[in-house]
Amino acid sequence: MTEPSPRKYLKGNARHKVSVDLKVRYEDGASVRQLATETGYSRGAVSDLLLFAGTRMRPSVVDQDPDPGSEPA
Repeated sequence: MTEPSPRKYLKGNARHKVSVDLKVRYEDGASVRQLATETGYSRGAVSDLLLFAGTRMRPSVVDQDPDPGSEPA
């Protein structure tokens, strides 16, 4: 997919189209970080576009405890 320039603010149909495309790719397993790298948008912009499209977000890897039985440092 050819993405609009990440330096240009997306409005109207362009915003809707990009957000829906990102939603499909995210729901197919791509991470926010991967989508940001592929499109040139920041991770924050990708997250905003996914939320705009009504995407149910997965927990961030950072938010998940890598070893639930371990004691905090």
